[in-house]
Amino acid sequence: MKSNSTGYVFTLLAISIFAIQDGISKHLVSAYPPLLVAMIRYWAFMLFAIAMASRAPGGLRRNVRTRHPALQIARGLLLAAQIVVAISSFVIVGLAHSQAIFSSGPLMVALLSIPILGEKVGWRRWLAICFGFVGVLFILKPESGVFDARFLVPLSGALLFSFYVVLTRYVSREDNAMTSFFYTGVVGAVAMSCIGPFFWTTLAPRDWIFMGILCLTGVSSHYFLIRAYDTLDAVVIQPLTYLQLVFSAIIGVTIFGEKLSAPMVLGALIVVAAGMFTIWREHALAKTKIKAAKS
Repeated sequence: MKSNSTGYVFTLLAISIFAIQDGISKHLVSAYPPLLVAMIRYWAFMLFAIAMASRAPGGLRRNVRTRHPALQIARGLLLAAQIVVAISSFVIVGLAHSQAIFSSGPLMVALLSIPILGEKVGWRRWLAICFGFVGVLFILKPESGVFDARFLVPLSGALLFSFYVVLTRYVSREDNAMTSFFYTGVVGAVAMSCIGPFFWTTLAPRDWIFMGILCLTGVSSHYFLIRAYDTLDAVVIQPLTYLQLVFSAIIGVTIFGEKLSAPMVLGALIVVAAGMFTIWREHALAKTKIKAAKS
């Protein structure tokens, strides 16, 4: 395994910055249209993606080439839509609740991988998925006794991101990671630039500072995550990303005055445990297939 201390540092930096980015997004979306915030954020992301693709082996010309142009465009559109939904959710239901629901992503990915990727899910992962969705029900437990329709926002965000991850796995069979990263940034920026201007609102001078920080955090978090994947295996990084739930909850409680209910905390713990087992099981099965192919 390629694990070392530098990789852990890069991972923790990326996760911490992602959480800070969520807090800044909530502040900005509380005052400005989500599509506007996402558009400006995507401009910085696009420039970063182009720069990274240009510096990668083969340069920009090689990394623009894809065997799945339609799917790459679909990926970019899915992530752009998910970001708009996610930052809207931070205001509608709060950072902590949103991230708790987003943590069900690996479970949704496992389910979607069956029809889209043709993967087989054994009884252990089925049990983990069912266990995890019980946790989701705890998170969604309404205090009033009536289901809160606002929770459909983060649920749809988790589903959009899961489709994005599954399509990313599909195109990775023939396209390299930098090609996918390039299309993620460029397609999203083009899509947001077609819609965002209709929601243009003049930002206060102070909020331009926050917007600048948001763009910097967006670029730096992805850079550190890329560096982390250069030195650590994905099975090590993915469970650590659940720390974003903890960091976002701390920001939500201390800065925005959010409250954590006991069912929500219990549900989040269940979902995280089920998700970590699902990730570990996928990695174990992948290693078994590689050994079988070599023998």
